[in-house]
Amino acid sequence: MSTNARGQKDSGPEPLGQAVSGPDGLGHALPGTVYLVGAGPGDPDLLTLKAHRLLSSCDALVYDSLVPRALLDLVPEGCECHFVGKRRSHHSVPQRTTNAVLVELAQRHRCIVRLKGGDPFLFGRGGEEAAHLVKQGVAVQVVPGVTAGIAAPAYAGIPVTHRRAGSSVTFVTGHEEIDKGRPGVDWRGLARSSDGLVIYMGLHNLPQICAELMAGGLTGSTPAAVVQQGTVTGQRQLITTLADLAERVEAEGFGSPAIVVIGAVVAERIPQCAPEPALVEMPIPF
Repeated sequence: MSTNARGQKDSGPEPLGQAVSGPDGLGHALPGTVYLVGAGPGDPDLLTLKAHRLLSSCDALVYDSLVPRALLDLVPEGCECHFVGKRRSHHSVPQRTTNAVLVELAQRHRCIVRLKGGDPFLFGRGGEEAAHLVKQGVAVQVVPGVTAGIAAPAYAGIPVTHRRAGSSVTFVTGHEEIDKGRPGVDWRGLARSSDGLVIYMGLHNLPQICAELMAGGLTGSTPAAVVQQGTVTGQRQLITTLADLAERVEAEGFGSPAIVVIGAVVAERIPQCAPEPALVEMPIPF
């Protein structure tokens, strides 16, 4: 049984293939469109106008945990809502289940919003979902969002590029395990090739990541930062060096969701320009 965004229980899905009233009023079954919508980093004011319009008019909503409640309150009464969040060390909905839910909803609704934190096509598995929907004959459109890798550092006053500190930046996931085999990310290569790094989902592997970066040539004095809960209530940041980063993150109890920034751009931080975090909480608890 699903619930709407206000916590009310729905009566459950209608039978697949039920006729939907079309523009001609004849009740012909019409395939729906799934919109892969970026919710932004958390602050509702960073939601795009297109995302706001779709949320305000959608028939069904499929959403993740990194979405503030304030955005869910935008959907119409009666909207069929499904939570499919994923987080480390929590029960998560398998991706294949999410794919199946989207296809099924497209048989019964005209406008389905698949709401994802940040941007759907940046470490959001939006490309996988789009490919699956196209394969199943479902219309799909992507609606880009503001990614946390830019917004979270900005809310701490950190530019991710700077004329004096770096003309290149790499957005990279730190989620992949680092073991004795070949790592999924060539951290040593990145240490040599990119002026700055913005690392998503990197706290779990942070000691190994820092060690690999220094083995690749970055000095221990390289400026580094972590921003937890960027743009919303609970935001806090740590400004330190690469050599001390992992130890201080653990000692000071930083946790996910968090963005890590490594490079000379951290030293160009201007705290006075940082916006106040929004008075909303996220992620939605399981």
